[in-house]
Amino acid sequence: ILNYDIMARFRRRTCIILLLFILFICSIMMALKTLRPDRAGFGDPFGLGLLPELQQRTVLLDSKQNSLNRAQGDTVTHVSNLRSITVHTMKASMSPVKKLDEELSSPNYNFHIFYYTWYGNPQFDGKYIHWNHPLLPHWDPKIANNYPKGRHNPPEDIGANFYPELGSYSSKDPTVIEAHMKQMRSASTGVIVLSWYPPGMADENGEPTDDLVPVVLDYAHKYNLKVTFHIEPYKDRDDRSMYHNVKYIIDKYGSHPAFYRHKTSTGRLLPLFYVYDSYVTIPEIWANLLTVSGSQSIRNTPYDALFIALLVEERHKHDIHRSGFDGMYTYFATNGFSFGSSHHNWASLKAFCDSNNLMFIPSVGPGYIDTSIRPWNNHNTRNRVNGKYYETAFSAALLVRPEIISITSFNEWHEGTQIEKAVPKRTGQVVYLDYKPHKPNVYLELTQKWSEKYRKEQEQWLM
Repeated sequence: ILNYDIMARFRRRTCIILLLFILFICSIMMALKTLRPDRAGFGDPFGLGLLPELQQRTVLLDSKQNSLNRAQGDTVTHVSNLRSITVHTMKASMSPVKKLDEELSSPNYNFHIFYYTWYGNPQFDGKYIHWNHPLLPHWDPKIANNYPKGRHNPPEDIGANFYPELGSYSSKDPTVIEAHMKQMRSASTGVIVLSWYPPGMADENGEPTDDLVPVVLDYAHKYNLKVTFHIEPYKDRDDRSMYHNVKYIIDKYGSHPAFYRHKTSTGRLLPLFYVYDSYVTIPEIWANLLTVSGSQSIRNTPYDALFIALLVEERHKHDIHRSGFDGMYTYFATNGFSFGSSHHNWASLKAFCDSNNLMFIPSVGPGYIDTSIRPWNNHNTRNRVNGKYYETAFSAALLVRPEIISITSFNEWHEGTQIEKAVPKRTGQVVYLDYKPHKPNVYLELTQKWSEKYRKEQEQWLM
């Protein structure tokens, strides 16, 4: 009997140890999958649905709704009264301040960060904008019926899975703009890539944003930051409208000290424009604008610039080259979502760019979650793993020795790619994600860490 009891206890102990070991292995495998997911590209139904125009090539983009690959490109609200509110109080303090330079990390102009000025609240805008984002239905009605509809109800219920430390802010608020500039500078980024629509234009969820650009430029200059433009797929975007809009930007903002110009290998200083959803316009139309022999050529004119196309599918690299673009970027923060956003493809893309005299600008992000606006899209969520996902992306980017690294994003809250400060928050209906066990500024600190690491490694590359 004694031996039987001993054997029974031994078997129970063995089973418990085995079960714990299996759970440990499963946890490790899930963590590894989060950091480096399977090569799920646009062949899966979620990828195709988020970028439906990839299924049928179009010449022009009619609406940002068609792509659904970023939270409904919404822009900032009317700002006609903004200058009268802020201009007299700002001008005296707009020059770079030496004290700020001493307190904050030096800007790294090879670190570009995507920035959105599309948020609004009743105090500054008379209503909430973007924080009340609608819940987007799945493209399959049978699946859509299984998920909630409607829109968010700020300030407690916002269209994001995280909650900003600044609350449901307005992008018009000068104190918010300055806080953002200070955060970006503390992260040792150097160039703000500002989401931009032409004057009077916006997407279906936003309002015109161009009037806010001078204020952003002024505050950027105060913090020794530079500003470039992320040209969104506005209605009827083609070679002619792009020529006029590039001319408009350079004429209106090109003389500002915060306007970014990139020094090329030949020593030229040229503006640089990121062109979102560039692939929805055929290469022949882009070539009219971007090649020397094009009918609408901007080359060798006072408005010549570096134009960076969005690469999603592998075949886009050939289209980008034929179009006359100067380089490509990958934008998406979901490793495995697209060919371009998959870290394991960056080496081959960099090699293609090197052999064709193109710039390759990988985009790194801290994670991805957009279920607050696309409740059916759990498939593309990427857990932050307390910062490890972000550091894995930076590590992959540095391996290919890029001239520039872009960061998705400073404040795209709808898709959970922000590095802006976030805080824990719980309401009656919602429990928001947060950065615990770390502080609200952890992703700014990680960016600063990798900015310094990039600088040191770049010195070795140049040697």
